[in-house]
Amino acid sequence: INAQPNSVYSTYEKVSEWADWDPELVSASIDGEFDVGTVGRLKPKGAPTSKIEIIEATKDKSFTVECGLPLCKMHFIHEMEAKAGGTEVVNHLIFSGMMAPVYGRLMGSSISKTIPKSLEGLKAHIEASG
Repeated sequence: INAQPNSVYSTYEKVSEWADWDPELVSASIDGEFDVGTVGRLKPKGAPTSKIEIIEATKDKSFTVECGLPLCKMHFIHEMEAKAGGTEVVNHLIFSGMMAPVYGRLMGSSISKTIPKSLEGLKAHIEASG
């Protein structure tokens, strides 16, 4: 993304605006500051609303959002690294817990396919705001 990590991170901090640039979301919100322990809601297209919690937040570097499933946790890890002329953003999806293999097979590949679209939306939004 042709912007510095602080611009990328500050875009992520505006959770209520995620659906403006992420074509895979209907809505997103958090109840408080963008920090560890803050909870909220995420409504992906074609899926039910889920409770989310920020479990890691390192300003201008990374953050992780956790979503609970029965006997499993889904972690969305977002990493930002300054590169020449901008920021490299990498997103990871990790399932953990007893049912992780099942959810990984049932949901993992379809969710993973949405990550590039989300990142393209983030890039276009940030660079247009430039």
